[in-house]
Amino acid sequence: MHEVSEMSERQYDLICLGRLAVDLYAQQPGARLEDASSFAKYLGGSSANAAFGAARLGLRTAMLSRVGDDHMGRFLLETLHSVHCDTSQVQVDAQRLTALVLLGIKDRDSFPLIFYRENCADMALAAEDIDEAFIASSGALAITGTHFSAPGVHAASSKALALARKHGVRTVLDIDYRPVLWGLTGRGDGETRFIADDQVTAHLQAILPQFDLIVGTEEEFHIAGGSQDLLQALQAVRALTPATLVVKRGALGCSVIEGAIPQALEQAPTYRGTQVEVLNVLGAGDAFIAGFLYGWLRGESIERSCAYANACGAIVVSRHGCAPAMPSRAELDYFLAHADRLQRPDRDAELAHLHRVSVARPAWDDLHIFAFDHRSQFYDLACACAADEARVPRLKRLLVEAVAKAEQELGLQRRVGVLIDQRYGEDALHAATGRGWWIGRPVETPGSHPLEFEYGRSLGSQLQHWPQEHVVKCLVAFDPDDNADLRLEQETQLLTLYGAVQQSGHELLLEVIPPARDGAGTPGERVVRAMKRIYNLGIRPEWWKLKPLAAGEWTAVDALIAERDPYCRGVVLLGLNAPFDELAAGFAAASRSASCRGFAVGRSLFVEPADAWLRGEIDDAALVERAAQQFARLAALWRQARDGQRQRTAKVSA
Repeated sequence: MHEVSEMSERQYDLICLGRLAVDLYAQQPGARLEDASSFAKYLGGSSANAAFGAARLGLRTAMLSRVGDDHMGRFLLETLHSVHCDTSQVQVDAQRLTALVLLGIKDRDSFPLIFYRENCADMALAAEDIDEAFIASSGALAITGTHFSAPGVHAASSKALALARKHGVRTVLDIDYRPVLWGLTGRGDGETRFIADDQVTAHLQAILPQFDLIVGTEEEFHIAGGSQDLLQALQAVRALTPATLVVKRGALGCSVIEGAIPQALEQAPTYRGTQVEVLNVLGAGDAFIAGFLYGWLRGESIERSCAYANACGAIVVSRHGCAPAMPSRAELDYFLAHADRLQRPDRDAELAHLHRVSVARPAWDDLHIFAFDHRSQFYDLACACAADEARVPRLKRLLVEAVAKAEQELGLQRRVGVLIDQRYGEDALHAATGRGWWIGRPVETPGSHPLEFEYGRSLGSQLQHWPQEHVVKCLVAFDPDDNADLRLEQETQLLTLYGAVQQSGHELLLEVIPPARDGAGTPGERVVRAMKRIYNLGIRPEWWKLKPLAAGEWTAVDALIAERDPYCRGVVLLGLNAPFDELAAGFAAASRSASCRGFAVGRSLFVEPADAWLRGEIDDAALVERAAQQFARLAALWRQARDGQRQRTAKVSA
């Protein structure tokens, strides 16, 4: 326990040194790689996958490698940042490109892949890149075998190892044997996992004594030990190092040897995992080591560490991709609690939901959303002003500039959002995307009841073309007391929508406005009943967009969300073209809510300046200025309501 306590005082739990690359995964399982027609882009590289997976579980991880000074390198850094993995020691190499891998899923046993690593950035890691203070700041250093396969990275890895041992940093080797990366196969043969080679064995055996933990598959221990008889190979490894040896055995789980090599592997402690149906074995080993290190570095037992490792591997083999398939701690706990019935983890709705909502996501706790996704309203406004409808796209593009102006002047970075449609706002969407804003865009046909989608019933195919940062917004006039046929149609459409976002990975915002009905309770009560019915359907949107409610109705909304979906991102208030004094009253009532995260208001902000611009009474600059001022006025009312609630809370606490 003293060692664990000492490690916890260091800045990092784990530094991963090694491959950092982009994976391009074929999206057509069953197709030859030659026939793949589209690819999904993920973070990849065994070291990076392990760092990402361990960070997602909760370890304080850091990456030590290189990326190119290119778009893919920036993508990798941003992806690592998204799970709070430190990248301060990832060098940006101006002379080399980021490494790339093409991968396919042919069948349960065939996973073709091609490494594009000719003079790539991560293989240029040099000894001068290794900082002693950085290495000393970690509880453990994990290195993959690939980063001993060439003179430059061998020197860098050796220096890091020496510094780790100097400062009492535990050392971990993931053998990670890929014959193609040692120059033993044709460059297009990335799938081959084992070729015996005496030079590689000698190379690995020279470094084995420097490690405290060595992890590998049976084939990887064959190459490390220089024998295709596993026990003989393990004995050769043991003769060189007292390290703990973890042998990954696929569906059989893993065996751990901390002392002498037994006469039969079955005599070593063996920890079995859950038998699951395999979609993709690529990345399972990286998930395994992330799970094992999560337990091992926190001082948990070998048995528990292996349970984490086996579970992480089982989850990842059931999913597409490597890094994005890594589980959160919530997923891991759920899987371990229900492993006896999870032979198909990919089909478990709760596990899929946890994978969407329990991983690290950008925080949006104080949202100021300018909503101009209206379509019929802008058309009507243009007609009323006798303006050409073709001017509306330009108008929406200028409103993006107004939001940017307000963001800058009010210091609203990471608190600004927009709702923009594609019909009139395609250019505006392009201009807003990539700024770090919350961005929503509608899918409903305006005014449709029952609900129809603007893109038709093939909604999922449309979402494939949306940036991942865009939130799917759907306004639905949902009434749980509607006649059965209408209600079932509404519910069927909502379930279709929910299935589409589950597949695409986009977050979902439902704007629920029950139609007016006599004798059916207050509008707020009917909103709560509508939300409850939607939850009963199994639909758990990340966001709700609701009209202002009374204080008691907010209490009911908060309780419902806490009960049905604790991971819900929250509620944003809509405006319904209300005057500012009414909006201020709504803000005040919502200020006590635990789930209200901000506002999403449109017509109250844009109608007056848009009308003047469409009539030719003001120019572009004046439109931007007026819209920004309106946005600033509303932001001040929101801030006043929030600050007032904080003051009231502080007085009660005092």
